[in-house]
Amino acid sequence: MSFRDLRNFTEMMRALGYSRLISMENFRTPNFTLVAEILIWLVKRYEPNMDIPTDVDTESDRIFFIKAVAQFMATKAHIKLNTKRLYQADGYAVKEMLKITSVLYSAMKTKQMAVGDQADEENKKFKFDLGSRISDLKAARQLASEVTSKGASLYDLLGKEVDLREMRTAAIARPLEINETEKALRAAIKEVLESVEKTKDMLSNVVSDESSLDAKIEKKKQELERNRKRLQTLQSVRPAFMDEYEKIEEDLQKQYDTYVDKFRNLCFLESQLDEYHRLEQERFEEAENTLRMMQHKLREEEKDLMKSSLKDEDSDMDVPDDEGSDSDLEESRPSKPRPTRNGMAGRGARFIGTMQGGDSDETEDSEIDVDDDDEDDEEGEEEEGKDLEDDSLEDPLSRGTRPSRGGLRPPLLEESDNDF
Repeated sequence: MSFRDLRNFTEMMRALGYSRLISMENFRTPNFTLVAEILIWLVKRYEPNMDIPTDVDTESDRIFFIKAVAQFMATKAHIKLNTKRLYQADGYAVKEMLKITSVLYSAMKTKQMAVGDQADEENKKFKFDLGSRISDLKAARQLASEVTSKGASLYDLLGKEVDLREMRTAAIARPLEINETEKALRAAIKEVLESVEKTKDMLSNVVSDESSLDAKIEKKKQELERNRKRLQTLQSVRPAFMDEYEKIEEDLQKQYDTYVDKFRNLCFLESQLDEYHRLEQERFEEAENTLRMMQHKLREEEKDLMKSSLKDEDSDMDVPDDEGSDSDLEESRPSKPRPTRNGMAGRGARFIGTMQGGDSDETEDSEIDVDDDDEDDEEGEEEEGKDLEDDSLEDPLSRGTRPSRGGLRPPLLEESDNDF
């Protein structure tokens, strides 16, 4: 008995409409009353008019009941039941009753399907779907072509029937020759005898082969027994260098563990080193970017200072002449050229003046100033960018407060013409 059979039996009985609830624990021990009740219900379900004795009190009554049920199912339903298993009334009886319930259950399902198909046909009676009939149309067309070809071949064969009939009647009417018949029978008998002799030879060979195979099997058994004894002796005897081998194996395991630890540490340190190199590279790139930005910013500031110094010089050139001059001689005296610093010393220095010469104390001052400016230029190249910016910012203020070394600006051309 299997759990699946018992489960299927209970489910089928419930589907068939058995009134009592059958549990899987009912057939753990023999339960003949339940088996008899189920068999009577199944027989009545299969044939309602069948009379089955229901007395199962004594042993003879139970035997007669089982025989009657088995005979009825064999004659009516063509189901062969094992009466011994049915009499046991345990899980093996469930397998026999499952045969009857499976037939009834399949019949019920077939009926339900037939009813469902009939309902579907009634629903689809007035519906015609051409798409579902395309395959039927193709099959009908193919059958029509085959019928045509078969009919043509049949017509050709029937046309040859006249000649074939004469040949057939002549062969049937020809008398049989006894000598030829005897020869054919003797040849057939000879062939049968030869086949019999071959079969006998094969049987004799089979006997000899069987004896040789038995001898080989016995030899192999003896060899197997010897090998088993040898294996037992080898297993019982300990090898000579087994202790040294075990000691070396333990040392090898320790060395392997050490190697694994060192390899793991090495991999970790390599990863840490790679991470450190990556962080250093990122810091270096960041420093380069900051330096580049500072250089760009310094260039921009330098350009701005250059532009501001140029604007200051242009404003100095546009200052008007003083009307209250000391004398006409000083007004007519041309001024010496005066060098000017453009924000940063040594770079972009410009000199403003005229081409006329003159001897005065101012010339010496201008020369001294030029020398000072040159020295300042050399020192400015060595200073850092911050000092350069401070000098460039302080230079225009010093220029604004410093007195003019070249004296007064030369008068305009119109005023010089007026003097003459």
